Amino acid sequence: MTIKRIILILLTVLAILTSGSRLYETLQEPQYQSRLELYQTDIVLEAAAWKPEEDDKNYQGAQNAILGANPTESAAEQYSEARQKAKTAIETTKQRIEKLRQPIAQQPNQVDSKLAPQKELDLKVLLKSLDEQQKLLTELELRLGVLQAELSKTDLALATWEQVEQRKLTFPDMSQTARVLSGLWGNSKQLLPNASESIQSQLNGWFKMRALTQLYTLQERSDALKALEVLQQQQAEKALLQLSIVGVVPNLAGLIGFVTLIFLLVQRLLKGKDSILATNSTLAWTTPWNAETILQVFVGGFFFMGQILVPLFFSLLPLPRPAGNIRFQAVYVLISYILLAAGSISVLYFSIKPFLPLNDDWFRFRLGGKWILWGLGGYCVAIPIVLFVSLVNQQIWQGQGGSNPLLQLALEAKDSAALGIFFTTAAIAAPLFEEFLFRGFLLPSLTRYMPVWASIMVSSFIFAAAHLSLSEILPLTSLGIILGIVYTRSRNLLAPMMLHSLWNSGTLLTLFVLGSSNS
Repeated sequence: MTIKRIILILLTVLAILTSGSRLYETLQEPQYQSRLELYQTDIVLEAAAWKPEEDDKNYQGAQNAILGANPTESAAEQYSEARQKAKTAIETTKQRIEKLRQPIAQQPNQVDSKLAPQKELDLKVLLKSLDEQQKLLTELELRLGVLQAELSKTDLALATWEQVEQRKLTFPDMSQTARVLSGLWGNSKQLLPNASESIQSQLNGWFKMRALTQLYTLQERSDALKALEVLQQQQAEKALLQLSIVGVVPNLAGLIGFVTLIFLLVQRLLKGKDSILATNSTLAWTTPWNAETILQVFVGGFFFMGQILVPLFFSLLPLPRPAGNIRFQAVYVLISYILLAAGSISVLYFSIKPFLPLNDDWFRFRLGGKWILWGLGGYCVAIPIVLFVSLVNQQIWQGQGGSNPLLQLALEAKDSAALGIFFTTAAIAAPLFEEFLFRGFLLPSLTRYMPVWASIMVSSFIFAAAHLSLSEILPLTSLGIILGIVYTRSRNLLAPMMLHSLWNSGTLLTLFVLGSSNS
């Protein structure tokens, strides 16, 4: 056995252990998909407050169709469900913390510092996660109480706010706001000092408007109420536009995709090998290299560059790293990704250089043909499929399992320059590199050992696992399968690159819109 092969084996074991450890860590991290759904619910609440200048019966029907017959009641149900998931996650985390601390309880003479290093690290991660989960629960209950009060469930609202008030030592600001709200909606009304400041600092959107309306009504401030109503109408108009962007357009594309999917499946049943889906479905690539070369590219290139070399490179640079600087984080993500791509493609090139020149069907880019139709059609079909898988996935992970950190950064970014950099990373760099590596190299390479359909499945799972987030494995695997089908049928890397770019662009656009609605 050569030294090169021994090093490759060691790196492969290290890659499996490191990636497995990272996936395990995401088990206790929150998903941002759940938060996105609540952000969209908040937009619906704001949009529902819009009133046309003249009574229009047609508008009422359109409003019910877009927003639902009772958006406030629907929002209360969603917040109640999110609250229950948060409580479940907190209990699970507490049990895990207790399990880690159990040996200490059995040996009173030992202190936390005596814990094994891994246990101590796990404990810190869980304690941080517990704090974030409790903060999220408190925020949810603060808002849920406003929804319950709006639905005339005053006693229920007061009980919900009471839960928040009991956490005054941990979250004093939110506890103070809960007391303010209890005074506004309680049986014996009470106006606490600094009520307006407390509401405006801890609530936003529809919840802030509703609480301020209640406050100004009790204070009998007619001028403030009129100004608030004007502001509410302006925000409602903006919310309607946001809702059309994040809801109507994707839903229309999803409907087209659903119809297209049914058509393709029916045609596959009726025409068999002559159908569109059967195009090139069993045509494998001629792969001149073996599994060792595949491992060399992914372990020596993708893993070593992304998990070891690039982070080490940045750690050695004498650069200031100001916390909370969103532009710095955006640039850091982009440069990291470019270095990862450059390093991985360099390793790929030198790994397959002995086998050059390759057949024409390898890494094929053709401007002609139907690749645009494959890319657009694949994107539309992916929407209903990934949506269904995501709904199932939510039931499995119950709001936990982590998410791509770029999602949180993009969701919270309010800087146009940072947003542009995030867009460059996710909508341009990622589709080009990931499709070149996973669909251009991995999928065809696997056809040496397995059928095309199995190569699509395996490469899609590896593509999903490479994102290092447990909760994203199922949705990304389903997306990877569609990308693989599009590539194997079109035999043109431009098609999956276009699909991938459209998908990431749509996700980022949703994040930007929802993030701005929460500001």
